[in-house]
Amino acid sequence: MSKRPRPTFNWIPWWIIALAACLEISSADLETIPRARWLADSDNDGDSFLVEGQGQQLRIRLYFVDCPETSASATTDAERVQEQMRYFGLTNAAQVIRFGEEARRFTERMLARPFTVQTARAKAPGRFGGRVYAFIKVASGDDLAEMLVQEGLARAHGVERESATGVSAQETSRKLKDLEDSAKLKKAGIWAESNPDRIPEMRLQQRQKLQELDRLRQESKAARATNQRRIDLNTASVRELKSVSGIGLVLAQRIIQARPFQSVDDLLRVKGIGQKKLDAIRPRVVVNPRRTAPDPK
Repeated sequence: MSKRPRPTFNWIPWWIIALAACLEISSADLETIPRARWLADSDNDGDSFLVEGQGQQLRIRLYFVDCPETSASATTDAERVQEQMRYFGLTNAAQVIRFGEEARRFTERMLARPFTVQTARAKAPGRFGGRVYAFIKVASGDDLAEMLVQEGLARAHGVERESATGVSAQETSRKLKDLEDSAKLKKAGIWAESNPDRIPEMRLQQRQKLQELDRLRQESKAARATNQRRIDLNTASVRELKSVSGIGLVLAQRIIQARPFQSVDDLLRVKGIGQKKLDAIRPRVVVNPRRTAPDPK
């Protein structure tokens, strides 16, 4: 029997080659720092800590997970503690802080032996400057983020990215969600004190709070944009006045002829502008002090 010829590179579909190249590029920017050491620091917690490796110090923030806070002294910390209380179904902040300390001690124990850091040095926001996102493989080869979730000391929540081995962010996220569900059923860690009957209500409160904050941000953004676009009645050209809905060529010319204005309400003396039209155009116009009118053309 003749031997089957070995497949050659030319036989591989081009899209497989392209996909492999993309995977290599997307994961290649993860730098590996072997035999790193955990460093004692007052700001360390379960998912954020100081390490040393290859002659450099880095403050690490784990991808994909969020551990309970270890303090609520600052306003932002207090807000995060409140959000975590609602997520985990806890009744008071002291529980969050206690499990935050337990998560910190767990991380310290797991990193007592040299471990591996994988990081693209993407900057992580927060009150601690200079943090970078990273994956951590403990001495046994296990992933620290997964271990924290399994122990009920973290939730699947945070910044995501593809792993060094090409596992997609979506797949890793799904795995961590499954581990979180398992920890809930086992009542591991923080889930042992969770009140499952209150979780729907408390999470609804958090969503409503976020929706309200988002509404306020959108209103503020719209107000700033409107203020930036407001047209000065004493200096605007015909073209600028016509850009305001409700003001045509004739009305723009009348406004210019009626200058100067002391206030927006003075528009009521312009023929064709009543209270209803004034209320409609008021958000788009303004009278700035100490301005002189330019050539109206």
